[in-house]
Amino acid sequence: MKNAVLSDVFGRMADIMEILGEDRFRINSYRKVSRIIGDIPADIELLLETGRLADTPGIGKSSLAKIKEFVETGSITAHQDLLAKIPPNLLDLLQIPGIGPKGVKAVYDKLNVTSIADLKDAIETGSLAQLPGFGEKKAAGIARGIAFLEKSTGRIRIDQALEAAGIVGAMLRSYSELLTIQTAGSLRRRAETIGDVDILVGIAGQENASKRIIEAFTKAAFVKEVLASGSTKGSVIIETSTCDVQVDVRVVPEESFGAAWQYFTGSKAHNVRLREIAVKAKLKLNEYGLFKGDKMIAGVDERQIYKKLDLDYILPVLREDRGEIEAAKNHSLPKLIEFADIKGDFHMHTVASDGDCEIEELAETAADLGYKYICITDHSHSLAIANGLSPKKLARQIDQIRRINEKLKGITVLAGTEVDILSDGSIDFDNELLADLDFVIASIHLGQSGAREEITMRTLKAMDNPYVNCIAHPTGRLFGRREPMDIDIAAVVAHAAQTHTALEVNANPWRLDLKDTHCKMAIEAGVKLAIGTDAHSTVALGLMGFGLATAARGWATKADILNSFTVTQIRKFVNKKRP
Repeated sequence: MKNAVLSDVFGRMADIMEILGEDRFRINSYRKVSRIIGDIPADIELLLETGRLADTPGIGKSSLAKIKEFVETGSITAHQDLLAKIPPNLLDLLQIPGIGPKGVKAVYDKLNVTSIADLKDAIETGSLAQLPGFGEKKAAGIARGIAFLEKSTGRIRIDQALEAAGIVGAMLRSYSELLTIQTAGSLRRRAETIGDVDILVGIAGQENASKRIIEAFTKAAFVKEVLASGSTKGSVIIETSTCDVQVDVRVVPEESFGAAWQYFTGSKAHNVRLREIAVKAKLKLNEYGLFKGDKMIAGVDERQIYKKLDLDYILPVLREDRGEIEAAKNHSLPKLIEFADIKGDFHMHTVASDGDCEIEELAETAADLGYKYICITDHSHSLAIANGLSPKKLARQIDQIRRINEKLKGITVLAGTEVDILSDGSIDFDNELLADLDFVIASIHLGQSGAREEITMRTLKAMDNPYVNCIAHPTGRLFGRREPMDIDIAAVVAHAAQTHTALEVNANPWRLDLKDTHCKMAIEAGVKLAIGTDAHSTVALGLMGFGLATAARGWATKADILNSFTVTQIRKFVNKKRP
């Protein structure tokens, strides 16, 4: 938790300095330190004590001193000094999709906007549209961003929900090893965003145990606010490293745990269908069990519920009433993609562009994960903000990858790129250079606010290029920060099928793009999916599970996912499109 807080502090310092127009070198340095700290899996305090933090690339003496100050005092003087230079609510503007530090600086300097309320007034009066560099189109986009932010309140990313569940779960396990503790609700279904975190606790007939568990939960040190506390259920707000999260804990008797787990996992639509089946069979289904008259015929084990209703067991990721009930009746549920099927990762960045690691470091970590290959996909030169590679630098990197492969054993590094799709749909590198690569992903980073026809045209035209193998994060969304581009996904899917182009499932929990329903659409059209972590560090290679769950929610099988292919099969996939 301390790592995440420190990472946020350095990021905020960089934001304030950019708003104040301070030195660009220091701003970039703080942003890099923020990312490094956020990605370090070990406790930052332990690394500091052992001296290993001082040897971490990217953390200089000045940053090290600030980290030490934070560990010892809980704050950084430089951070407090920067905060004192700006109005208290000014940083709230950075939460609005479509406005960054430069935009905040402009509205603060020119319009004296110090809060979201002030910015809304500036939009309504027309003064924002008149500000140089903005205009009516950008002002309208920021207005939509504010509306999106307000609408998104209360939903959190899946990684944030998992952190909250981990905090509460650890406390409950320390209370008693005899408890059965499981997550439920949308978190268990691995939905793209989560409302409340639901945790189910099973106990074996201990008198007053339920009440004691709820009391221990609601009085835990991490609790910020108690919303409700009863004999079997408690609801609280807890503070995590990034946000406040509502967590509900419910205690049920062991003999009903399976039924309760099924019921509270949901979804509501899925459960309604199950109850309809139960009623037709003259049975009663609720969170206490499946009953025939007064006799419980299933309840301890969740799988019993489905079996007694003459259904194959339905995995939680499919429980959305999207055809899974019918498939379970007909014994036609797909065997979903699993982590054991994954042989590699198609999307990652090195120090050559905006990543933190060398190619060899990524390869070693991937080998430890059991992968057979990775694909290096640094940015192309149009994306200057991410230090995109020039054609000459990419050519040198291709040679470097070939040399590295001569030394590696058990894993292959594929030479790739994340090439930008330009405003006219052309590609940032020429085909002669792309032909030297093993795998090419293309994406839109600039001009994402364009009209539907324009954005769709750019994507379709990119897929026409015989060297483009995959479209990365096709809608460009960032949860809580940026709405998806206005793009015709049906047209994209149809053209992907026609042009033999894969679509990415970006595994970063900020993105999860394609979303699950679009994954299903693509699979039904015969389009292959490629899961990419978009890793900028070795730690981020561990995000694969989020993309895997999203693909599974779209009914993906091993055959639908390029990551299950061998290197030889990938080369065949690529060569099928090339001239």
